[in-house]
Amino acid sequence: MALTLDDFDYSLPPELIAQTALADRAASRLLVVKSPAEQEITFEDRSFRDLPGLLRANDLLVFNDSRVLHARLFGAKETGGQVEVMIERPLGDHEALAMIRASKSPKPGSRIRLCEAFDVEVVGRAGEFFHLRFPADDTAVNYIERYGKLPLPPYIERSAGSDDETRYQTIYAREPGSVAAPTAGLHFDEALFARLDESGVKRAFVTLHVGAGTFQPVREHDLSQHQMHRELYSIPQDTVDAIAHARAAGGRVICVGTTSLRALESAAQNALVAGSAETDIFITPGYRFRVADALITNFHLPRSTLLMLVSALSGMDTIRRAYRHAVEKRYRFFSYGDAMFIEKALESPESKSA
Repeated sequence: MALTLDDFDYSLPPELIAQTALADRAASRLLVVKSPAEQEITFEDRSFRDLPGLLRANDLLVFNDSRVLHARLFGAKETGGQVEVMIERPLGDHEALAMIRASKSPKPGSRIRLCEAFDVEVVGRAGEFFHLRFPADDTAVNYIERYGKLPLPPYIERSAGSDDETRYQTIYAREPGSVAAPTAGLHFDEALFARLDESGVKRAFVTLHVGAGTFQPVREHDLSQHQMHRELYSIPQDTVDAIAHARAAGGRVICVGTTSLRALESAAQNALVAGSAETDIFITPGYRFRVADALITNFHLPRSTLLMLVSALSGMDTIRRAYRHAVEKRYRFFSYGDAMFIEKALESPESKSA
């Protein structure tokens, strides 16, 4: 069956798009989706604090430890025209790819004054992105962190405030490089980690730096024609070993967020190995999952690649029904919203979507 954008559309009342984070990270709601083979799909409306009771000893939670950069910078071209720069990713110590919003695109060789503090040189273009060179006296990441602003998603209709500096980062964020938070991890706090530890649930980490392309709409109606943006990921040997140990002990591999899942599935196209690489993996119904057994994830935008991914994991009909339930029960959607716990469908995704 050919998949199209229309297969992944749904109606969402605008007031359900969460504009602020809850004061208590673990106070979010958790929709538990159960779809056992040959049985009726059921939904449980729980609190995120209930998560330890849903997991078993030797289950492994895999988190993305990427840290959100202060990736939005404002400035002016040499001609005086105003620009907005959104960093896509750092390139080495002194360069970066970025999206630039301006009345006229800057030309290669020109310079941009950012934040009234420093100049960057436009080296050239790399597809839709501009290649920028930062001053050599410090790293590009340090310049970005010192002068930039935290980039909230476009559906949050306000500028970032002081609370967002902590609430739009996971408590375990370590590796700077993302322009959007791996939002499923925002629900975890130290008290919840302590309860998971007591339950014998294990933790492991990967790094996937979320790029600005994550906010770009899918423009191809025929999904077979869509080309995913590329993102850098890294998987340590400790995580590969933890997955092998969980499997041997009868535990499940539960990805915290679609970014963790994409990193693991990208690295496991043959056998799961440690290392760093770029991925443009595009997961749609029909995909055979190699690592992930279950997923903790927030609710995703209509017609988005992330909605396609969760539909691949649990089945298109299951996810359609889950999202209708979430709308009816007034769950909060997107980055600062509530979460879902979903498991891999026991039967094939094709049969689930029939």
